Amino acid sequence: MKNIILKISILSLIILPFTSFAHQDIKEVNLPKVFLIGDFADEFEEVSKEYKTQLLEVCEYDMSRAYFKWLVMLQEMEDMAESIDFDIKGVKMWLKVFWNEDGTIAHLAYFLKPRSRNINKDELTAFLYTFVDQYSFPLEAEQKFSHYGNASFPVVGRRKIDQESN
Repeated sequence: MKNIILKISILSLIILPFTSFAHQDIKEVNLPKVFLIGDFADEFEEVSKEYKTQLLEVCEYDMSRAYFKWLVMLQEMEDMAESIDFDIKGVKMWLKVFWNEDGTIAHLAYFLKPRSRNINKDELTAFLYTFVDQYSFPLEAEQKFSHYGNASFPVVGRRKIDQESN
C-alpha cells in the first residue's frame, strides 16, 4: 500500500508539469510545495521575502532550541521514510523550509549535496510532498518563518534527541 501511494505521488509529479503549468507564464506559476533549489528562481526569491522571519528569531534567538527543533523535524522525516520503506540513508541535502504561523509547511526547497547518496529525485520529491502534507512543526509563531539548513540521514544526534524528548 505504501509503495502504491509513493508511485501515485511520483506519477502526479510527472504529469503535473504538462497540465497546470504548461499554459501559464512564469509569473503566474504558483510555487509548488516541494521543489529543487534553482527551479522557480524568481518565485523562490519572492517567497523568501514573504517568509523573512527566521527560525532562530521565532525561537527567541535561542540557538540550542532552534537547532533542537530542526533536528526533531529531520528525525520525523527519517521516521516517516522508514515507516513507508523509503530509504533515505546516505542522503545529504540543503533544505529551505517555509512554515506558516501554525507550523504547517507551506514550501520545502531542497538541493542534493555533491557527496549525497545517489537517489531518484522524482521519488525523493514525492516522499517530501508526503512529508510536507502530513507534518506540522512543533512551534507556532505570530508570522510566517523559514530556515535554511543541512539535512543528513541518518540524523546525527538521534539518541540525544530521543533522550531530551522523553
